[in-house]
This record gives sequence, structure tokens and C-alpha cells, in this order.
Amino acid sequence: MAQSTRRRISPALSDNPGNISYNPQRDEALWQRKWDDEGIFRAGPPDPARKKYYVLEMFPYPSGGIHMGHVRNYAMGDAVARFKRAQGFNVLHPMGWDAFGMPAENAAIEKKTHPAKWTYANIDNMRSQLQKMGLSLEWERELATCDPSYYRHEQEMFLEFLEKGLVYHKKSMVNWDPVDQTVLANEQVIDGCGWRSGAPVEKRALKQWFFRITQMAEDLLVAIDDLDQWPDKVRRMQRNWIGRSEGVRMRWNLEGGENVDVFTTRADTIFGATFLALSPEHPLSAKLAESDEALGGFIEECRRGGMSEEEIERKEKAGFKTKLSAHHPFREGVRLPVYVANFVLMGYGEGAIFGCPAHDQRDLDFARKYSLDVIPVVAPADANVETFEIKEEAYLGEGVMCNSGFLDGMSIENAKKEIAKRLEAIRQGEKVVRFRLRDWGVSRQRYWGCPIPMIHCDDCGAVPVPREQLPVLLPDDISFDAPGNPLERHPAWKHVACPSCSKPAVRETDTFDTFVDSSWYFARFCGAPDDSPTDRAGVDYWMPVDQYIGGVEHAILHLLYSRFFTRAMRQCGHINIDEPFANLFTQGMVCHETYKTPDGSWAAPNEITWREGKAFLRDAPETQVSIGPAEKMSKSKRNTVDPGDIIQKYGADTARWFMLSDSPPERDVQWTEAGIQGAFKFLKRFHRLVAENIDKLAPAGSKQPKKFSETAVKLRRETHACIKSVSDDLKGLRFNRAVARIHELANHISSFLSEDEDTQEGGGWALREAFEAMVRLSAPVVPHLCESCWQILGHESLLAGESWLEADASLLEQSETTIVVQVNGRRRGELRVPRGAQQESVTEQARQIDAVMHALGDGKLERTVFVPDRLVNLVVRGG
Repeated sequence: MAQSTRRRISPALSDNPGNISYNPQRDEALWQRKWDDEGIFRAGPPDPARKKYYVLEMFPYPSGGIHMGHVRNYAMGDAVARFKRAQGFNVLHPMGWDAFGMPAENAAIEKKTHPAKWTYANIDNMRSQLQKMGLSLEWERELATCDPSYYRHEQEMFLEFLEKGLVYHKKSMVNWDPVDQTVLANEQVIDGCGWRSGAPVEKRALKQWFFRITQMAEDLLVAIDDLDQWPDKVRRMQRNWIGRSEGVRMRWNLEGGENVDVFTTRADTIFGATFLALSPEHPLSAKLAESDEALGGFIEECRRGGMSEEEIERKEKAGFKTKLSAHHPFREGVRLPVYVANFVLMGYGEGAIFGCPAHDQRDLDFARKYSLDVIPVVAPADANVETFEIKEEAYLGEGVMCNSGFLDGMSIENAKKEIAKRLEAIRQGEKVVRFRLRDWGVSRQRYWGCPIPMIHCDDCGAVPVPREQLPVLLPDDISFDAPGNPLERHPAWKHVACPSCSKPAVRETDTFDTFVDSSWYFARFCGAPDDSPTDRAGVDYWMPVDQYIGGVEHAILHLLYSRFFTRAMRQCGHINIDEPFANLFTQGMVCHETYKTPDGSWAAPNEITWREGKAFLRDAPETQVSIGPAEKMSKSKRNTVDPGDIIQKYGADTARWFMLSDSPPERDVQWTEAGIQGAFKFLKRFHRLVAENIDKLAPAGSKQPKKFSETAVKLRRETHACIKSVSDDLKGLRFNRAVARIHELANHISSFLSEDEDTQEGGGWALREAFEAMVRLSAPVVPHLCESCWQILGHESLLAGESWLEADASLLEQSETTIVVQVNGRRRGELRVPRGAQQESVTEQARQIDAVMHALGDGKLERTVFVPDRLVNLVVRGG
């Protein structure tokens, strides 16, 4: 056997050389200090000759403490950052805080403290928690959006956008809480009342600042096609939100000389129109309500119920018939009734529709309720148009025109063209393109946000704050004793001289929507000069972000606003790209069972004790609790697990390993005590496997033998197959598969160790190669454990500074095989796996194939038929 090397003890263990057990509480803090001392995660300067990689997780709101969703998110980003750094990339991996927002104001009111004090205390606590995770973050670049050194540049860019015509000020209808005296988002209106005060919400017209995002709507839409490294789901959501529609804007003449513009994408159905409907917010609705008290009451009722798209969809469709009627442009002598209807949005199209009940389900429901005519004008090609009729469901399919005069017999598309041509000829319409996307209203009536740098003068209007006076700072001496925005009640801050005429004026007291703060932070991380929002050399080198990671709940607004902001910054010379994120990954949620006591209150997991598979309250052992389904961890249902408790008990590496091993990263993961204990058990085995077999390895750095036994060659093949697989899996963010490969390699090593040592020529060298590969491949996921094992293996360097392994192509030949995957004997797919892959690993990978998941359904897996290197057949019952 090869000569054994002298045992090297990790510095963490040097006080007790005989103790080489796995002790994360002892080791992890040591390695974290060592990494910090060495500055090993500090990005190098911009160097065009050096390949770069910018990995970024969506920065958190400093709510007080990290949760398991943070652990999963940042463990993923950290694995990518460490992997890319080992591959030789110049890696940028920064951290910051999305620190403005309403929760801080609520805390100020409830806890009698200042929002800044509450926010910065939370930042300090969360920073400490994240540092205990051992993340390879460059803390020197840390930023907080509530810091004047950050938001002064946000104010500067707002003024630049204003000069570029990307900003304007206008009145807009808002949800107003009369008790809290603030504007509410649509999502904060619950059953017509304010989410916090419970007061009936009012509609008010307030002057608001807007970003002209619609000016870029076409570009934002078209460019989605090039974002091919984004999830299809997110791209689809973005397209739908922008909502490009080609149609016709047509003018309907009303009795009495009025007219109403209507936008429609189904001009072909005009002969089926039997009513017009106006939005309750339409100017004509308001005009009619001035002389019709009942209509005014209907409009108020609509407003109380909420006018967001989601709320309107949930409502029963209702209308108020006005005294007006509309002339049909092509049916001579036909007049249509005009309603004000609660399902018509003012924010889309023209705020008015023509209703064609036969071919729109919403219109059909409305028509049936108010006994309006239903005229089918499109019939299936094989239908008898004389007898075709609409019953309970509108006809939405393809077909030919009927009951439509000069359109009869045409296809839908040809009918659309013909109607557009005729409307243009009589000057009652034209073809137009409309977008669902609305301009971005950025005004918020609250204190804890970035002040909007404008001054209002009676003579000069809205005047920008001079650049030399930036930043406009938030005053510290504010009071939340009264409802509303404290800035409105701060005369010393509010009242200033007009920069143009020097007459008395007032500051803008609204602050920015916090989405503004998060729409450019990624560029500030690339360099933070005092005199400019960005460092041009930094952004030119680092941007775009190579890998952006975050929750799918941000798939629309945050990403869309960031894309707009980047384009606006380019117009102002602060960046040279349009798209900020090259690759996007949206991770699944962390879920946990829910527990409910007999009185209906929720119980937390740490309040539960188990007996014979049943759950009881720990402090009331006779009180059994009901076990609910696994749901997203939330404070409201108290099914959260404190990461600090997990790290203290098991170590950060165990939490990281479990989070990345349990399920595919894009899917939800279910947190279980058994799962975390299983992860801890494997890491203890990992450490023990290295520590207890060091004497069987060839010396570190020893020369490769010329000959290897058959079993040693097999181990080497398994080792290099693992190197290739893990490398590919980390590149593709398939963390759970990478973890499964490492489990396999550990099993192969254990199997090799059980062989007769004397028959294993070159075995010590092959074994060292396998051990070092296992440690180095695991380092992106469990870096502390692997640093300790690296030292045990005889190395004095930091593993975090070592290069990534490359698989030996000559050892990969015939090291992989194709396995056929069946469900109940029917082929559902295939897998490429290393030869000798074990049943457990193959089965787990097989169950992740979409076709297999579909075939399994809800069925119960009764047994698995496994033919090594050839086939796996999952036998299920039911489903």
C-alpha cells in the first residue's frame, strides 16, 4: 500500500488533537474569520482581459430577522458564486438592503420609535445572521436604500429623467384612507375598506408623479424574446402585463350630440353589439351623475367595492342604465342603450366598451341579467347559421361571419380589416395599438421613503430642487402622533423659497414608491462614487448581472421597473446596456406543516411535541393539535422555523445542504425535522469518512502511479464522472442533483474502503483523488465542513481559493450509461447516469422527469424494479 501521510489537524481542532469529530459550532466561526482576514471574496478591479461573473440575489427588506426563504435563496446564490470563483471568474457577489417602506412607519407608530432606528437595528441583526451562514459576500459594497449616500443619486436621476421627458405630474384617481390619511394600493383595499384602519376607502383625484414607462412599452415587449435565459413563465407574465393589443378605436355618436370612443380588438363583432358600457370613472359617467342622484349612488357603490382588475373580476356584474343611447354606425336606425357598468376599467382602452354578448362571456352574463339581445355574428364553419344560437356560454372559437350584412361569409380576420377600412372611410375610427401597461405612478404619501426633489411655487409651478442642494434629506424630528404623512406637518422642512423666483413655496411632501429604490441598486453595487449614481468603468465591466435569483412574486413589477430604469439610465449616460439581468432564476418557496389548537389558534413548530405520530402542545401535553397541509412559511400561520435556532443546533452547512438537496430549486421545499436531521447525519458521516481514513491515502501531492488495480480504476472513473456531473449540475443550477452525485461518490468511496487493501494497486492515490474531489465538489454548498476536511487531507491553503477540478476525459469513456425509465411498464423517458449509479439516486432523478410525474399523479409507489445500468420501473397503484 502507498505510504500514508502525516495527519494534519484543522486549526479549529488544534486545541484537542484527539478530537476530530464534526463540530460546526466550533469550526464555522473560525473559517468565517479566516475568509474575512484573507479578503478572499473581494472582487478584483474591472479588467476586460479577465472573465467576470456577477451573481446577485434579490436584496431583502430588513424586517428584523432572516427566514428560511432567505436561507434557501442565499445558499443558492452562494453556491453559484463559489463555483464560478473556483472556475477562475472575477466574481462580484454583493449584499444590500431594500430599506424604505411602510413597515418601518407602522413599527414607529406601534413601538414609539423612529423608522431609521428600527430599520438600522434590523439591518445589524440580519447582517449578523447572514454572516453566520458563511456566505461569500463582499460586505465592503453593502448599501441601504434609506442611506442619503444612496438616495441622493436617485433624486439626481429623477431630475435627469424629468429633463428627458420621462417624468410628468398629473391628477390621478387613488384609493384614499380617510383615517390613516394616506393613499392605498389596490391590494391594501379589503372589501372596500383600508387594510389597517378598517375605514371605508374613498376615491380621490390627487396629483401624482409618473414615470413614462409606456413610452418604452414596445421595446420592453419585443426585448423579452431575447431574454432566453429567463423562465418561460416569467417572460409570459411580463408579456401579459405589458399587454399589447392591435385593434380599432371607434367613435359612437350618442343622442344629444355627445360621442364616446371605444377601443376593441374584436371590431368584427360590431353587428352583434347590443349595448355600450362606460366605466364608473369615465368623465361622461361623472357628468351624468351630476343630474342623476341614483347614478351617483351607483358610482359610489362601485368605488367602495374597489376598482382594481382583480376586484372587478370577483364582483357580480352590475350596471346602471342611463338616459343616453348610441347610434350603431352600420345598422341604420338602431340605437343601443348606454350603461355605466362596474366591470369596465378606466385604465385600459378608452374606459368604454361595446358589448357583444354572443362572443364575450362577461357581456353575455350582463345581457342575460338585463334582458338585452344576444345576436351571434360568428358561427362555426360547419354550423347552420339560420339556427345557430347562443345559450349559456358565449362562442369564442373560429368561424365565419353571419348576421353581419356586408361581412357575411368572411373570416374573422378579413372582417376586422373590412370594418377598420369602413370606419376610417366615414371618419369614425382608425386602427391603433394599445397596451395594458400604464405609466408608473411613483408618489407615496408617507414619510419613510426617498423625498421627491421638487418644489411647488404658486407662480412657477413645479420646480426641480437645484442639484447643488441634493440630497433632499428626510427630517429627523418628526411625529407620528397624528394620522397622515408627517412631512405635511413639518413647517420647517416643508416651507422653502422657490429656486426660480425666491417667493415662498413648499416642498413636494410625497416620497418615492420603494420599487424605485430597487430598480437600480444592482448598478450601484458595481461602484459607488460620491459624484455620480454609477461608476462607468464598473458598470461597463460588471453589467449585466449574470445570474439573478429571487422569488417569482417579483416576476412582474420589480423586473419590469428595473428594465425600464436601466433604459432610462442609458439615456442619461449612466450605463451602456438595456437589459439588467442576463439570467434569471426563480426559486420555490419553503413550506412547513401547519398546526391548529382546539380553540382555532395557530401553534408554532417549536410548540409541538409528538407521541405515536400525533401532535400535542408541548406546554399542555394532553392537548392534541390538528395537523394541516404544508404551506408557505408565514408569521400569520406561525409555521416558521428560526434559521438562527437551526444554525445553532446543526450548523450553517447543514441548513445549506438540506435546502439545496431536498428538491429541485425551482420547486417548493417542505421543511421537516427529519429532513434536517438527515442532512446533519450525512455531514457527520462525510467528516468521519475523511478523518478516519486519512492514513489510507497517498501523501498529498504524490506522483500518480503508473498502474492501478481494477477496483482503483473503477473508483477513478466514478470520481471523474462525479466531477463532470457536479460541474454540469452546478452550471445548470441543479443543486439537488449535484448533492445526489456527491452522496453517490461517498458511497463509492465507502465501498472501495471495504475491499482488501493489499489487492488495490494504486489504491491510496485513487482514494486521495476521490476524497479530494468529494471535498472540493461539495465546497460550494458546505464550505465550512470542506475547509476542515481540506486541512485534514494535509493542505495548508484555503480551499475557497483553490481552482475547480476538471474531469479527465479518458476516464469518462463508458463511465455513463442510458437508463430507460418506466411507470407501470410503460416507457416515460430516459436518464444519462454514471455507470453503477445506485437505485436510490436513479429513482429520485426519474421521479423528476415531467412525464413521470404526470404518470405517477397521486398514486402510491408500491415497489421499484431496478436493473443496474439499464432500467428503472416505478410500479404504482391508483393515481
